[in-house]
Amino acid sequence: MAHLTKPTTYNIEDSNIALLGSDLEKHVREHAGDEETAWKDAGTSAGLQVWRIVNFHVSPVASQKHGTFYDGDSYIVLNSYKKNPDAETLSYDLHFWLGQNTTQDEAGTAAYKTVELDDHLHGKPVQFREVQGYESPRFLSYFPRFYCLQGGAASGFHHVSDPPPLNVRKLYRVNLSKVSGGRSNLVVREVPATAESLVAGDVYVLDKGTQILQFNSKGSAGQERFKAAEFVRSLVEERKSQSEVTVYDEGGSGAGLFLHEFGEGTEFHAMDTAPMDFSQENPVLYRISDATGTVTFEKVHPTSQASLSTDDAFLLDNSAGSSSPAIYIWIGNKASLNERRLSLQYAQRYLYDKKVRLESDRVRVSIPTVKMQEGFETSEFLEII
Repeated sequence: MAHLTKPTTYNIEDSNIALLGSDLEKHVREHAGDEETAWKDAGTSAGLQVWRIVNFHVSPVASQKHGTFYDGDSYIVLNSYKKNPDAETLSYDLHFWLGQNTTQDEAGTAAYKTVELDDHLHGKPVQFREVQGYESPRFLSYFPRFYCLQGGAASGFHHVSDPPPLNVRKLYRVNLSKVSGGRSNLVVREVPATAESLVAGDVYVLDKGTQILQFNSKGSAGQERFKAAEFVRSLVEERKSQSEVTVYDEGGSGAGLFLHEFGEGTEFHAMDTAPMDFSQENPVLYRISDATGTVTFEKVHPTSQASLSTDDAFLLDNSAGSSSPAIYIWIGNKASLNERRLSLQYAQRYLYDKKVRLESDRVRVSIPTVKMQEGFETSEFLEII
C-alpha cells in the first residue's frame, strides 16, 4: 500500500520565494501556455475577487467567504477600482497571501499565477506579497471582518465545518487594525489554545463548543471588546444557541477561571513593542541589477524620485517605517524583462541577505513587499520617497 507524503510546508525565511529552478517551476512553466479560465472575468469591473490555490490551480472563492483565510493555504486577491469617479479605466491592486502553514507548491504557484494575472492585465496592477500576521493595511482594508483560521486544502487540515461542532477547543485573538480613511477593521486570528498564545493587550475568545469564554485584557479598547462580542454572537448563532457565553474582564471577578483553562499559574505575556528593524531609521533606495546573471543592489543617493530612472528597477527599503513597514519595488518602463518578472523574488533575496548580514531577528522577511510599474505608483510610496 502506497504511503502519502505530506506536502512540504513553505518556509518564508527561505531566500527563494518562487522556488526558481525547482520542479515546481518546471511544472508551472509547462502549463504557462494553457488558458487560465479563472482570469476570464478578472478585472473587468470594479470590485474584489479572491482565488485559492488548489493543486496548482486557482479556484474562485465565493463572495460570502471573502475575508476568511486558512493558514494552510495560499490565495490571490484582486481589487479593481477607479481612482476617481471620472476615471475611464480601472486601476488594480493585486495581492498574493501566504498562510504560515501553506505548502511550497501552493506558495510558488501563487507567486507564478500572480505574475500571470499581472500579464493578463497588461502590467497595470500594483503587486503585493502578503504573509500571514504581517498583512498590509491596504490588504486588511478590503475586509470589514478578517478571519485567519487553522486549516487548508493540502496541509493535512480540514476547513472548519458549518455549523461549528460542539466538541472543539479553539482560541481566537481579536483586535482591530487601522486601515485607510481612519477606519478600523475587525481582525480575528485563530491561535494555538495554549498559554504561550496569551499576549497582553488583546481580547481572547476560547471556544469550547458548549461554552464560549470571552476575556477582555486591560489593554484592549472598548471597540475591540464590542467587536469580539459580535464574533462570539456569530458563533452562538451558527450553533443555533447551543453555546453558553461567559465574559471576563482582567482584574475582575472570575478572571482567574479563564487563565486556569491554560494551566495553573498562567499569566499574560508582555506585548513585544521593540521595532521591527533597528538597523536603519530612514528609507534607503537601491538600484537593482541582474546584468551579470546575479542580482545586485546598489545604494543610490539621494532617496528621492529624482534618483529613479526609467531604464532600471529600484528597491526602496522602508522596513523601519513606523506606520506601514514595507519593501517597495519600482520598475522603470525600460527595465529588463527579468527585472519586471522576478523583482518580488529579488526583494525576498534582499531581505534574506540583510537578515543574514546583520544577524538580526528584527529583520522581518515577512513584511509586505509591494511592486509597481512606473506611472502606477502607490500613494504610500510617493509619500516616502
